[in-house]
Amino acid sequence: MIDHIGFPVSDYARSKAFYAQALAPLGYKLVMEIDGAHTESRAPAAGFGTSGKADFWIGGEGGLEKPLHVAVAVPDRASVDAFHAAALQAGGRDNGAPGLRTHYHANYYAAFVLDPDGHNIEAVCHAADGRE
Repeated sequence: MIDHIGFPVSDYARSKAFYAQALAPLGYKLVMEIDGAHTESRAPAAGFGTSGKADFWIGGEGGLEKPLHVAVAVPDRASVDAFHAAALQAGGRDNGAPGLRTHYHANYYAAFVLDPDGHNIEAVCHAADGRE
């Protein structure tokens, strides 16, 4: 089981603002921020999460050479839709509008957005009735 994920971004302030807005419909907020004096890389880090636990981290070390993919499970299809809209409003680029992806399984409802560094961020609901 994965406890948390973290990855570097090219523009820390821009990405922190993007994720604060894009993840808000999923109940995520900035839980913790650590300055560079307290990280191995000497770059700041921001942890987003729910219920006071940061499980989605970005760091200001600089961008990756290749983008990564992160999928966040959400309880219902409305959350997928809200994530997609908020991420686009925050400056993300559409990489797959909300909808069923039956090639994964019959109830796979997801949306994909590229963040400011081109990372593919997904919100997905697996529930048959659209609610988990």
